[in-house]
Amino acid sequence: MEIELVEIRDFVAEHHPFDLLSEEQLDQIPEQIEVRYLRRGNCFPPADNDGQYLYMVRTGAIDLRDLNDQLVGKLAEGDLYSTECQLVEVNESSCHKVIEDCLLYQMPCSFIKRLRDHAEEFYQHFEADLTQRLQRAARYSDREANLDMASMTIEIGKLIKKDPVTVDSSATIQQVAGIMSEFNVSSIIITDNDQLAGILTDRDLRRRCVAKALDVQQPVTQIMTPDPHTMHSKDLVLHALMTMTKQGFNHLPIVDDGVIRGMLTATDLTRHSSGNPVFMNSQINKSNNVDELRRISERLPSLQVLLANTSIQAKHAGETISCITDGLTIRLIELAQQELGPAPVPFVWVAGGSQARLEQTSHSDQDNAMIISDDVRSTDMGYFEQLANRVCDGLDACGFYYCPGDAMASNPKWRQPLNVWKRYFKDWIKKPDPMALMLSSIFFDLRPVHGDFSLHKKLQKKILKLSRKNTLFIAHMANNALTHRPPLGFFRTLVLIHDGEHDKTFDIKHRGIVPITDIARVLALAEGIKRVNTSERLAALSSTSSMSAEMSASLRDALEFIASLRISHQAEQIRSGKPTNNYLPPGVLSSLERKHLKDAFEIIKDAQESLENRYQMA
Repeated sequence: MEIELVEIRDFVAEHHPFDLLSEEQLDQIPEQIEVRYLRRGNCFPPADNDGQYLYMVRTGAIDLRDLNDQLVGKLAEGDLYSTECQLVEVNESSCHKVIEDCLLYQMPCSFIKRLRDHAEEFYQHFEADLTQRLQRAARYSDREANLDMASMTIEIGKLIKKDPVTVDSSATIQQVAGIMSEFNVSSIIITDNDQLAGILTDRDLRRRCVAKALDVQQPVTQIMTPDPHTMHSKDLVLHALMTMTKQGFNHLPIVDDGVIRGMLTATDLTRHSSGNPVFMNSQINKSNNVDELRRISERLPSLQVLLANTSIQAKHAGETISCITDGLTIRLIELAQQELGPAPVPFVWVAGGSQARLEQTSHSDQDNAMIISDDVRSTDMGYFEQLANRVCDGLDACGFYYCPGDAMASNPKWRQPLNVWKRYFKDWIKKPDPMALMLSSIFFDLRPVHGDFSLHKKLQKKILKLSRKNTLFIAHMANNALTHRPPLGFFRTLVLIHDGEHDKTFDIKHRGIVPITDIARVLALAEGIKRVNTSERLAALSSTSSMSAEMSASLRDALEFIASLRISHQAEQIRSGKPTNNYLPPGVLSSLERKHLKDAFEIIKDAQESLENRYQMA
């Protein structure tokens, strides 16, 4: 065999599924291959081909697009495009795009079929397209349970089918009642200059107007509920269900950055969730002691396995587990207050770290704190000490182990009045020493869980005012964010650990997820963005002075892919009865997954280089 053909054979043999073939079968490949060259901007597959082929990319890159011209995947060196040789019919774009000049190897599907007939494992590779194979490999066998869980991880915006019914706050009670009758709605949104001012429900009309014989010519502001709790259209059904159940709401306005999208009602949720099993949060709400909560929490690993094996996004899996943790925390606070009595002054329990960002996996360590009203007296602090200890001890009993760095409300340093918290952040931002930078990964991501949310709002406002455009602080944060580099060596090789029990693995959390989280946090603080969820921060950063729309989208894709691998890795450990960790051996990944992982790491590397250039330290 000529040396050029040997080189082609050896290249093909290195890539899955051709590595499953025998030497005799591999020797047949060079005579079947045609070499094609496509320039950047051309359509793929080649329009002039008169048959059906399998394609392997030797060099170059191709964007794969669906029928709506949405990007669904990429092909790079060594990747296969086998759609024309699949055993199932798939919907395809009429034209994928060559984005870098490509050298392709194409093989007739008739030849691939002959190979399939004599190699079972090779045959299975062609049962579906690439995306379907990855999804099927990650799915759990209990399809019905998956559908139940998937229904809870739908964004609530998809349940809103009607435009919001609104009325100006200057209207009278009678006028509003007439509009509600005209539109046949049980609730209405009250606005002031097109901004949400309040809501009015049938129940409000009965209790606050009819029962009190109030003059119906009075302004509707006399009986409306002002400044109601709202949710975002991208929040999950599970999140809305927990909020309504916990707070006793039947109506939730859906507002996106000040724009009113609609009203979510308890009827909408009941209609959507009918037929689903009893949810963990409803059991949490009914629990009477820590032991009952612990038994519910013991199901979290199974929940993570279920989430890992559905087709929902990793972002939504993290939000689901974080919402359950919120529910456990709130119930622990309530149980403690049943014994201790009500708080002497307002306070808010805040989550930090991954729980705050809605990015948790099951049973991580605790990161929390308490912000207490400035009206607190020294004699009141004993109450909050008892409350914090009971909640932190309860979370530990439920599997959320104590923070190794003691970043918990049980530590008196993180259980302070609002003014003390403001002073903390002022000092950290003005004098960003190593300890301040270490704490930033926890306390710059705070999210209120239970209590007086206005305390957190005031603190966050102060934080963003101090940090925004503070170039010295942001530069130190940026420098700190560069300490976690993706494990990518020369020639796109994965750099692995070679020591001890984690030999031949890499830390997918600290070398993949944390770098993206750090970049998003630094730039969000620089831009004064309130969001704490990493994906939402990246989306908000799109097309700002800190990040291009292309980099924002690429980092979100990279985060989703890496987080999915992490969740699946831990799910496999749970199924095997092993303790979960973040050390992933690349050998368990398919060649396609490894290539996508390297692409994700390249994106992180580019983003870090951009951050480094933007905030060069003197």
